[in-house]
Amino acid sequence: MKLFIRTVIAIISFTIINVLISTNKNNFYISSINAIGNPPKVGVLLFNFNDPYISFVKQSLENIEKENPNKVRFSFYDSKDNQAIQNADIDNLINDNIDLLLINLVDTKQSTISSIINKATTKNIPLIFFNIELPLSPQSTSQRVAVVATDSKLSGIIQGKILADLWNNNKKVIDKNNDNVLQYIMLQGKTNNPASLNRTIYSISTLNDNGIRTEELALKICNWDRDCAKAAINSLFLKYGGNIEAIIANNDAMAIGAIDALQAYGYNKGDKTKTIPVVGVDAIPEARELISKGFMAGTVVQDPKEFANALYSVGLNLIYNREPLEGTNYKFNKEGIIEIPYYEYIP
Repeated sequence: MKLFIRTVIAIISFTIINVLISTNKNNFYISSINAIGNPPKVGVLLFNFNDPYISFVKQSLENIEKENPNKVRFSFYDSKDNQAIQNADIDNLINDNIDLLLINLVDTKQSTISSIINKATTKNIPLIFFNIELPLSPQSTSQRVAVVATDSKLSGIIQGKILADLWNNNKKVIDKNNDNVLQYIMLQGKTNNPASLNRTIYSISTLNDNGIRTEELALKICNWDRDCAKAAINSLFLKYGGNIEAIIANNDAMAIGAIDALQAYGYNKGDKTKTIPVVGVDAIPEARELISKGFMAGTVVQDPKEFANALYSVGLNLIYNREPLEGTNYKFNKEGIIEIPYYEYIP
């Protein structure tokens, strides 16, 4: 009987020790942060510092740190639109036992995403991918991996709605050749980027769903870049000229580049008879100003402050092993992504 009791006690003790070891393993870095008294260190990897919208997200995170100096410390890394640079920075940060990674991916291939998740989870480092809709659900891989993104389909739908309203209210001005077809140029961000593809597809499908026939004159891949868009429209205007009835850009930077080119030809300067509707996404300040002057047709709001707040709130929850949405008003969509809403910019 005594042998039986000793055996039971040994089993219970072994179980408790295992639980304690597991708990300590999961919270080691948390204890070390609190013991040292320093705020957690967060590595923020951005696909390109020169992207206007991303620069505003960066600025918003910097403001959060200034307002919460004892709660977080951000370090920013420019991937220069190069996945190799981003990978090297990720490896260095993981080896340095960073407390949290916030990653705005350059390359959205599943192999790239899986590799990053594996590296981070192996070292028990929490990770948030943001501003990108991933082709997998990271929540099924680790509870310490999250995605903060917007519904790019919705941004395309809103762009289509803006143009549909313009067409229905100003068709005589927009339909220059009176063929009852909207001839447009599409400025796409990247070739295989989910947000680019969704904005491209859903802006047009929304027009078609509203009974508006469309014809694509040209599609140019401009990697979200203003200068590329300006050069593209410069060239295309020489070919199509007044036959261009709308320009749809996947982001505001490219929309503004298009307007730069149009204005060189005397268009989009205030004369409604010489204005080609241009729509974008992001609602950056320069786009808002162009809209207020009547030089740009519209844009879709993707609030960088809201994005930054979500990254900060969810990030701290992951660092301290809390539920990702604890203490927030955010929700997971059906794919496990924490969604930041889009809406039409109204001046």
